[in-house]
Amino acid sequence: MSRSAAPVDRRNRWSHYRRIVIGVDVPRVSEWLTRNVDGLTGPFVFEAIEGGRSNLTYRVTGSSETQVVLRRPPLGHVLATAHDMAREHRIISAVGTTDVPVPTTLGLCEDESVNGAPFYVMSFVEGEVLDSPERAAHMTPDSRREAACHLIDVLAELHAADIDEIGLGDLAKRDGYVERQVRRWSKQWEQSKTRELPAVDEVARRLAAAVPEQQSVAIAHGDFRFGNCLTDTGTGRITAVLDWELCTLGDPLADLGYLGVYWAGGDPARARHNDPTGLEGFPTYDEIVGRYADRSGLDVEGIDYYVAFSCFRLAAISEGVYARYIHGAMGDGASPELLDTFRTAVEELADRALESLGS
Repeated sequence: MSRSAAPVDRRNRWSHYRRIVIGVDVPRVSEWLTRNVDGLTGPFVFEAIEGGRSNLTYRVTGSSETQVVLRRPPLGHVLATAHDMAREHRIISAVGTTDVPVPTTLGLCEDESVNGAPFYVMSFVEGEVLDSPERAAHMTPDSRREAACHLIDVLAELHAADIDEIGLGDLAKRDGYVERQVRRWSKQWEQSKTRELPAVDEVARRLAAAVPEQQSVAIAHGDFRFGNCLTDTGTGRITAVLDWELCTLGDPLADLGYLGVYWAGGDPARARHNDPTGLEGFPTYDEIVGRYADRSGLDVEGIDYYVAFSCFRLAAISEGVYARYIHGAMGDGASPELLDTFRTAVEELADRALESLGS
């Protein structure tokens, strides 16, 4: 799992064992890992994996160089459903019984006396997080296209999963997904906003007034994109889908619309700093929508609504992350440039949503 991690002095593991790691009670978590994760022995090296902006993620290396990944909620006050470790552990465990590539879950700790909050442990998976053009620059155009095609195939496979058969039939309500989501993210916007933005309010109003009929019910990942997947950049195959905290049951077209927020389709003029798809070889958004329609059999004619909905939802999420950063709930190291990125992203996403809605 190759989101970048802070450098560690491996010459003295015991020194690192005793050091303070933000978000990890090293002695207690180490003891829990030794008792509960088969084949994992200390002393342990804990490294914060950078790149995630919600739950905190750490690479843990044991004495035999065995690596696992630990996930816990962010520090401070958080919205209950968005950072439920037991729920996320359950989802990944269930999806792991399908052909969708995910890490293997290895343990769940709900005893908050161990680390101040629940956490779970999963296998370490090799692969590159393609969360910038630079991360995909060394790939050939053919491998980029293959990665895009496999990304869509994995999404269609996820949406084809039998939710009752894999034990997720009671994860959430099955109907009225978009209507509920518009209400949810409108509420989160009101709870998290740090300033007044009339454009966001206008998007929420228009989305609520034009909710499309849901064609089917599926596992909706909620944040499906290259930046939340691990990719074998040599073969162009997705090796794992990550970051399931927003997953629920709902309208599968929401995930497809979410990809439209980021997708540049090989056009450098539309490239974003946190997405690789402006590079040569990546197919257009229309092409991947068509591929998804072929794989899923769903009508994708109204996909622009779902792009707008996804822009709105992402704006609410970005504002929430920005608010947590400025209140110190995401640890240290937030640069002024990073904060400005989240602040301005909210405004840009609101404008993009209005554009998709025909404004």
